[in-house]
Amino acid sequence: MQISERQLEFVLNKLDGLDRRFDDIEAQMNNPDVASDQRRLVPLTKEYARTGPMVRAFRQYRQARQHMQDAAAIAADPSADADMRAMAKAEIDELSTKADQLMETIVDGLLASDQPAIDSVIIEIRAGTGGEEAALFAGDLLGMYEKYAARRGFSTEALSASGTDLGGFREVLIAVKGPDVYRRLQFEAGVHRVQRVPVTETQGRIHTSTATVAVLPEVEDLQVDIKPDEVREDVSRAGGPGGQNVNKVASAIRLTHLATGIVVSMREEKSQHKNRAKAWRILRSRVFEHFDSIERAKRAAARKGMVGTGERSEKIRTYNFPQNRLTDHRTGQDLYRLDAIMSDGDIDEIVDALLLMDREAQLASL
Repeated sequence: MQISERQLEFVLNKLDGLDRRFDDIEAQMNNPDVASDQRRLVPLTKEYARTGPMVRAFRQYRQARQHMQDAAAIAADPSADADMRAMAKAEIDELSTKADQLMETIVDGLLASDQPAIDSVIIEIRAGTGGEEAALFAGDLLGMYEKYAARRGFSTEALSASGTDLGGFREVLIAVKGPDVYRRLQFEAGVHRVQRVPVTETQGRIHTSTATVAVLPEVEDLQVDIKPDEVREDVSRAGGPGGQNVNKVASAIRLTHLATGIVVSMREEKSQHKNRAKAWRILRSRVFEHFDSIERAKRAAARKGMVGTGERSEKIRTYNFPQNRLTDHRTGQDLYRLDAIMSDGDIDEIVDALLLMDREAQLASL
């Protein structure tokens, strides 16, 4: 999308502020008092690393524009040597191309900086309407995301799962870690609909079932401050399979965030300590997502809902197995290789289209 003069003015004004902020961060990091305080240094270091490429590109852009003005003055000077004027005109074209490329890089960085720099997410997949078939579909989505993570070089970690007799999942949570992971997976949140003949169907009829996906940024303590007195902890026996230890030791943990009412229960591990650690990871992510979703909804409204709000009630995609077709309802894409997508986790084409659509929406809202 071509950036307008008004958008360019907005971007340049914002970059002037970022340029000053970059120098301020650098000065703070060189302050011995800050350098010895990890709670102050860590967020500054991350902000410095995140904004550095954009600020350096901005400084190169300003330099290119200045050189263009100098060259334009020579090209317009009737008293200048003819060869010098010709060289200046050629330099203007070259510098103009360079400036445009730098501005594209800057805009991409500026739009990306509107989102938190998060390299770990928790994906929650829940069976929706459709009974056992919905649970099996939830398992298929889990496999798709695990394969996608492997393709991108992301690591995955199982957090909790509630399975069914046929191998599906009523609910399953995994952590996915890797560079750019939140940016690439954020638009997976919503209702995923499947159309196929279930394994439990004896007459060959096509059924429609759903599963919901939530993508929660996994944040560090420094990014979301939840005080112990804001959370109620209940401890109980885990119950279910696991032998005598499960029945006799109070290892199951239930955390309730009092302000939002968010509840997290964890009983996967035999160790109370491990269950508590996992529960706190999920609680921090859900609380962060709760408040961040409010901001996302505002941004989505400003962008006219082009890529959706990320709410779990929003239908985003249909997986039609009889037609071997995957349809994304936000981009309007129809991909007729559903079997390969599910078996290989190759959803990059969909993800890239959503990122491009979001970029255009963000530019339009400047």
